[in-house]
Amino acid sequence: MAHPGTDEFDLLRTTALSLGAIEAEVIPAEWVVVEHHVTLKCRTGCLGYGRKLTCPPHVPTPGEFSQILSEYRFALIVKFESPATADREVFRSLYWSWLDPSSPPEQREQASRFWEEYFEDSPQILSVMLELERTAFNAGFTFALALVNGSCRLCETCNVESGICRHPTRARIPEHAVGINMKRTAERAGMPLRFPIEGRATPMALLLID
Repeated sequence: MAHPGTDEFDLLRTTALSLGAIEAEVIPAEWVVVEHHVTLKCRTGCLGYGRKLTCPPHVPTPGEFSQILSEYRFALIVKFESPATADREVFRSLYWSWLDPSSPPEQREQASRFWEEYFEDSPQILSVMLELERTAFNAGFTFALALVNGSCRLCETCNVESGICRHPTRARIPEHAVGINMKRTAERAGMPLRFPIEGRATPMALLLID
């Protein structure tokens, strides 16, 4: 599947790889798949729902985001490799193993360790995406905006009651929070995600470019 091949994106690709990404591809923005049912996952089981200003219901709905996305021309998909790993059976039910008291203790321990290692990478991934956003802006893409792979962890407790973010220049919205189906989007980009996870997790983030 062909990707935009112009030299104007080479700097973004090479910068992503130099900052630790294992893969980076630019695709037309219309290849980004937005679906309403994605945000149901936020409502059923995600600990960040309603508790963070970068999570639903405090962010654009999939319908609203689809309108926003239509005004962008391209997107950079960036893949990372996490140090987090676990047994195959734990990968098949990560949230159940982690949060359900009825799950076997050894699975709960593995899942807890997985998420701890996975979340430890979040600040680094955010820093990389913010640097890519800055690089794109300075290259003339003034509306470049990063979306990240997980809920914000800049504050121990989000200032959600006041509705005012303490870190507005750094906090970014997770892709799934606005309805992006990263599995289908990654497939379109030729960078398929593995489910259930095998080996190490490969979190992905997205930079909107215009």
